[in-house]
Amino acid sequence: MHILRNGCGGLDCCQTSSNGVHSCLRLSDGFLLFISSVGAGEVANFAAYAFAPATLVTPLGALSVLVSAILSSYFLNERLNLHGKIGCLLSILGSTVMVIHAPKEEEIETLNEMSHKLGDPGFVVFATFVVIVALIFIFVVGPRHGQTNILVYITICSVIGAFSVSCVKGLGIAIKELLAGKPVLQHPLAWILLLSLVVCVSTQINYLNRALDIFNTSIVTPIYYVFFTTSVLTCSAILFKEWQDMPVDDVIGTLSGFFTIIVGIFLLHAFKDVSFSLASLPVSFRKDEKAMNGNLSNMYEVLNNNEEDLPCGIEHTGENISRRNGNLTSF
Repeated sequence: MHILRNGCGGLDCCQTSSNGVHSCLRLSDGFLLFISSVGAGEVANFAAYAFAPATLVTPLGALSVLVSAILSSYFLNERLNLHGKIGCLLSILGSTVMVIHAPKEEEIETLNEMSHKLGDPGFVVFATFVVIVALIFIFVVGPRHGQTNILVYITICSVIGAFSVSCVKGLGIAIKELLAGKPVLQHPLAWILLLSLVVCVSTQINYLNRALDIFNTSIVTPIYYVFFTTSVLTCSAILFKEWQDMPVDDVIGTLSGFFTIIVGIFLLHAFKDVSFSLASLPVSFRKDEKAMNGNLSNMYEVLNNNEEDLPCGIEHTGENISRRNGNLTSF
């Protein structure tokens, strides 16, 4: 395999097979920029989990959905309707509230402390429950109902995602120790965390792609965000005790910000195919409509006054007419 610079501002990745067939794959500079941006984003996400509480980092992942929606409206000519703009605003407000009320996790500096946390009875019970649920959904529920129920594959991704975030957190501690000159590579927990991360991420990608292939993306994305974030928050609360010493107002603020982000993500995705803007809102405060409404109310007042002045016979006929109208109305 060899890579050549082509005349169109990109790269040609060429390969000759054993039977002499020569094939080339043209990679544009935009594609290479996209790949490098994705890689840089994942590195930054890894660093965020290593140095900040998972309860804060995971919900703020909704901002990536917001940024992609805004950029696609400018570069891909995708229209962002009124619901999407309100959803973006709510996501920003919810993220701000969560940052203000973010919890503080216990300081874990070494892999030995991390191994002690992983051996906590509460986390062992939680991990056992998650593994049993994931295996049941993968081998029993998935083959039967995965093609018809959207929650099956999303549940698998979400419960496994709790382990992936914990593995990233542990590997971040391992990297910090490695940079400090400690013999991290000789610690078995570092390799266990790396292997667990590869398995968890591979499982998440597999079943998330299955859900996206079968169901609508506008439905999968908000449901997956809610399930995944809830799973990670629960795992972090049990493993790192992030919620143990939080005041009541911070708990309420964090939950309020989280639910605000959920509403924003729902508005951004559920109504993205609906053509609705601020100009299409009903206008009912114009002068001509006011005059029309006023004339109609005056007409009703005149008719009511005339019915009161009618003689008895005609009044009886009016009652019959009103009864018929009532019957027609009820019909």
